[in-house]
Amino acid sequence: MKQLVKQIAHLETLAKNTTRFAIVVVFIWIGSLKFFTYEADGIVPFVANSPFMSFFYNHPEDYKTHQNKEGELIAENHQWHVDNNTYGFSKGLGIFLIGVGILVALHKVAPLWSMVGSLLVFLMTLGTLSFLITTPESWVPNLGDADYGFPFLSGRGRLVIKDLVILGGALITMSQSAQLYLSRNKSTF
Repeated sequence: MKQLVKQIAHLETLAKNTTRFAIVVVFIWIGSLKFFTYEADGIVPFVANSPFMSFFYNHPEDYKTHQNKEGELIAENHQWHVDNNTYGFSKGLGIFLIGVGILVALHKVAPLWSMVGSLLVFLMTLGTLSFLITTPESWVPNLGDADYGFPFLSGRGRLVIKDLVILGGALITMSQSAQLYLSRNKSTF
């Protein structure tokens, strides 16, 4: 048992690298999905209700009457999303997410840029976590069951709360990149 504990104690570098890899994969994958209709449709309640992001949409207040379920295509709703800038915003967000993922991946080659990427992940994650406050769909609605509202997270809310882990991971990768940058540039600091 003692030997196992010692081996686990030496996993710090592997843990940091795994955290970085996970952030890179998540941001590039999710960023790539932002170019698809179902993903763009899925983020509408978050963006439409956010006081920091709703301005990206032309008609954020009307989203509830034009929602599509995942995999569903209602032509009238789709056209509303085109007119609303749902897909334009989602594509822009996708480009941003992919770019941030690439920055975080550049740790060994460009640690300062990687640190900036991790800082952007940290800040963006704070924004995402704000959806728990601004998006009514983050909580189980009152449809007759006794369990609704706070603290009962809906599917969307459960998706958002996981960003706490990414927030912590961004601090780890940001710190790791800053350390590497400083160690390579000792004479300038």
